[in-house]
Amino acid sequence: MQISAFFGGAFFLSLIINTFFLRFAKTLGIRNKNHLEIRWSNISKPSLGGISFYISYLMSFMFYAIIFGQQDVFQNKELLGLFFSISLAFLLGLSDDAYDTRPMLKLATQLLCGVLLIITDNEIQLFGSDLVNYAVTIIWVIGVMNSINMLDNMDGIASIATIFIILVMLGISLPFYFLNNVEFFLLISILGSLVSFLLFNWNLSKMFMGDSGSQFLGMFIAYFSIKLLWNNGIEAGDYSIFTNMTLVAITFSIPIIDTTFVTIRRIANGQSPMIGGKDHTTHTLVYKGLNDRQVAFVFVILGLVSSLLALNIAKFIPHDSLVLILIWIYLNFLLVTAFKLVPKEKNKF
Repeated sequence: MQISAFFGGAFFLSLIINTFFLRFAKTLGIRNKNHLEIRWSNISKPSLGGISFYISYLMSFMFYAIIFGQQDVFQNKELLGLFFSISLAFLLGLSDDAYDTRPMLKLATQLLCGVLLIITDNEIQLFGSDLVNYAVTIIWVIGVMNSINMLDNMDGIASIATIFIILVMLGISLPFYFLNNVEFFLLISILGSLVSFLLFNWNLSKMFMGDSGSQFLGMFIAYFSIKLLWNNGIEAGDYSIFTNMTLVAITFSIPIIDTTFVTIRRIANGQSPMIGGKDHTTHTLVYKGLNDRQVAFVFVILGLVSSLLALNIAKFIPHDSLVLILIWIYLNFLLVTAFKLVPKEKNKF
């Protein structure tokens, strides 16, 4: 009942917010209306999704405190670390939607988000050295925030990928004490908000999530992936570095493969990976003859497969299983296939 209430509340709140802003804020988040060369869509649309995500997050945060007790929320150091880092990420994205934030300022802010997690005891704990754990935490936070931002290049894609990532983390947490934890309900609420936003973001979309949305979601799933994927089984002493890294890789396979694909192509062509372009895995599928909606369905299938594999790794596959190696082979197969699909005239290396 409580789960349905948080999901439904976030769904309808997001629906109301997006409908309202879509009607009264037609130009919010639209920059350089006459310079659309790096945008896949040739129609200017407002970037509103991040606002509904953040408001849904705040409302869920407050309602949980009211219903279950403020001590679980406002005296929770780790949760306050999430609150401040995710607020900073949202503000960074909101600023980028309104202005063209300088790349170094953006990177510095993402770095600060990672540092905030570390000082509030939200770091990766998988490795034997604290310095390694801290370094990997910061790299992971920056990487995820940028990969979700890069994946937001076609209608529905970033939303689809994030929905499946959240579903994996919910599936992993369901059998345990986490069910009665504020963080579980935050996952449920953002899932509801994302599903609602997808109604506006599905091809043909009425709005984009913008940097406020992608930065928020990147920080949000980076935090929960640390707790539920990177650190999976550590408290119980039932973990393996190779297993946990495989769990992370398959859960985040869509953003990891797309970011790796784009980065390799751009560096090989003498371009900066930080500059936008129409050279993502999504665009490659369009160049091969699929339309935008068909590409979205391809990513739904990939997300479903990755989710099922991730849940099996977390629950049923032994640490020394050959299946883990097969999953890495599968991930490399997807990356190689993406390169194979690049039309010759668009592949300069």
